[in-house]
Amino acid sequence: MVYVIGALIVLALVAVSVIGMSLRKGDSNAAYGQLASETIKRDRSPVTLTDSVTVAEPGKALEASVRAEQRGGTLVKSGGTSPVAYVPPDPETVGVARRQFLNRGVVAMFGLGLSGFGTAAIAFLWPQGGKGFGSKITVGRIPDIQAAITAGGGFFYVPEGRMWITEYPASALQKASSYSFLSQVEQGLKAGVVALYQTCPHLGCRVPECKTSQWFECPCHGSQYNRVGEKKGGPAPRGMDRFPMEVTAANELQVNTGVVIQGPPIGTNTTGQEAEGPNCISGGAH
Repeated sequence: MVYVIGALIVLALVAVSVIGMSLRKGDSNAAYGQLASETIKRDRSPVTLTDSVTVAEPGKALEASVRAEQRGGTLVKSGGTSPVAYVPPDPETVGVARRQFLNRGVVAMFGLGLSGFGTAAIAFLWPQGGKGFGSKITVGRIPDIQAAITAGGGFFYVPEGRMWITEYPASALQKASSYSFLSQVEQGLKAGVVALYQTCPHLGCRVPECKTSQWFECPCHGSQYNRVGEKKGGPAPRGMDRFPMEVTAANELQVNTGVVIQGPPIGTNTTGQEAEGPNCISGGAH
C-alpha cells in the first residue's frame, strides 16, 4: 500500500513537471511570435543585380543600392523609371582626411618658419636707415669732441656708433702716410681725432680703455693697442679697425659707421706712444 501511494506521488510530480514545461513553451512562443507565411514568401523574393537592379521592398532596395554602387552598376526601381547613372562623389565635398590635414599643417608650419627666417635674414642684411650704427653719424663739433676726450681721461665713447674717439697728435701726421687707408680718415686726423671700431679684430670682443696705461686692452685674450688703435701686443692680427671720417664746413665730425676699415698692420707705430702706467691686462705685450 505504501509503495502504491509513493508511486502515485511520483507520477503526480512527473505530470506537474510536464504540464509546467508545456506552459512555459507556450509563453515563449507567444512572446517571440512566428513569421507569417506571407512574410517568409516576401523575404524569399529574388533580387537581381546586373547593370540594373529590380527591387520589390524598400529594405531590399537599400541593400541593392549599396551593392550597385560598389559594383559600379545602376539602380532601377520596380516602377520602371529610367536608370540613374552612378556619379562618384566629389573629393572636395567629402572633406580632407586626417592624414592630409596633418601633412598640410606640417608643410604650412615649415613654410611659415622659413618665411620668418628669411625675413629676419633680409632685415639683418638690409642697409640701415639714416640713424644709428651702420649709417653716417654726426658726432659733434671738433672742439666739443676734444673736450669730451679730455673729460673722459683720454677716451670718448660714442655708443650710437659703437666707436671710440681719441686724440690723434699733430706730430704723427707725417708718419700717418703709412696708412693705406689715409684718404678715408685724413680729414679727421688733420682735425686731431680718430674714430675706432670698438670690436677687437682678434675674435670680436668689445675692447675697453685702460686709464692707467692709456691703451686699449682686450679682456678676452690680452690684445693691446695704443691710444690710436695701433697694435702693441697680444694675438690680434692687426690694429683696431676704424671708420671713415669727414669734417663738414660747420667743423663737425661725421663718421660713416657703415664702412669698416681694417686696422693698420702689425708693427705700425705712428705716435710712438708706450704704456703710460700699469697695464689693466697683464701678459699681452711682447
